[in-house]
Amino acid sequence: MNINNLTTAEEKLMTVLWKLDTFYMKDVMEKHPEPKPHQNTVSTYLKILVEKGFLGKIKEGRIFKYSAAIPFDDYRKYLLKNFVEQFCNNSDEELIALLQQENMPVQTLDRSTSKPKNKQKASKKQQVHKIADEILNTKKKKKRRRRNKRDEFGGDEPST
Repeated sequence: MNINNLTTAEEKLMTVLWKLDTFYMKDVMEKHPEPKPHQNTVSTYLKILVEKGFLGKIKEGRIFKYSAAIPFDDYRKYLLKNFVEQFCNNSDEELIALLQQENMPVQTLDRSTSKPKNKQKASKKQQVHKIADEILNTKKKKKRRRRNKRDEFGGDEPST
């Protein structure tokens, strides 16, 4: 699955759309937080998100029913992988060091039970490599860049 980059505004709209899963334009307008953008703006972004492959659409009479084509978890993994590549020199050690520097708890999870391991036998370096392998072992994906557009969604603000 090829995932493209989203602008800040597109990402903010997608956070609303992922919660809805399948929806019509009126559902988006009802669920969008204040300040609500103009309906034409939302319509334009929906078309862009369909082009980028984030949404699917089915025509029902005169209107379209949309659905999320890329799950939130897949996009989150894509963002994390790109973050590690760009800001941690593709290094698992640098990622762990950054997390520890920011006082974020770092635990290794046992994949079979999804519970933290209590074993003290594994070295810290082995634990770091297990976490990094989970993050980094995905296929390389093509990146397609699209011209940024700014609007009421807050195109100038950093993404959350």
